[in-house]
Amino acid sequence: MKAKQFFAAIAVAGALSAPQAWADVVWNWSYGATGIQASGTFTTVDAPDADGFYLITGITGSRNGDAITGLYPTGTAIPGNEPFELDNLVRLGPQDQLTVHGFGFSTASGGYSNPFFADFLSPATYMEVFTTASSYNEVPVTFTASVVPEPASILLMLAGLGAAGFASTRRRAA
Repeated sequence: MKAKQFFAAIAVAGALSAPQAWADVVWNWSYGATGIQASGTFTTVDAPDADGFYLITGITGSRNGDAITGLYPTGTAIPGNEPFELDNLVRLGPQDQLTVHGFGFSTASGGYSNPFFADFLSPATYMEVFTTASSYNEVPVTFTASVVPEPASILLMLAGLGAAGFASTRRRAA
C-alpha cells in the first residue's frame, strides 16, 4: 500500500511542477569574434512559429562588459542600420538559429547591436552590425543559443529516477 501512495505522491508532484503552456522560455545566448564578446539570456514566447522560430520578448546581458539595456522593437532597425528591420527570432539547432534580420539591442553606453545570419554570403555565417552615434562596424561572429532547463523539468526527472530506484529496490527485497 505504501508503494501506491508513494507513486501517487510522485504523480501529484509532477503534475503540480509541470510547466504551464503559457510560460515563457529562457535561453542562454552568446556570440563573439576578435575584440567582441556578448552573452546573456533571452526570454521568448513558449511556442515556435511554423519555421521553428521563437519570438524574443526580452533580453539581458552585456557586450564587451557594457550592459544591455533592452531589446530593440521587432519591425524596426537599430539606429545607423536602416532600413534593415529586426524580427527578433531565434530557434534551436546547430546552425541558422537566427534569421537574416536577427535581433537587436541597445547598450548602456549608447551602442546598438544587430546579430543576424547572413545566408546570402558564401559560406553563410553569423554577422554583427554594431553602431554608435559616430561609428558603424559589421563583422563575422560565432553565435550560439540554447534553452535553459526549467527547474520543474529537472525536479520531475529526479522524481522519476527516484521512483525507478525505489521500485527496483522493492523488487529486489521481495
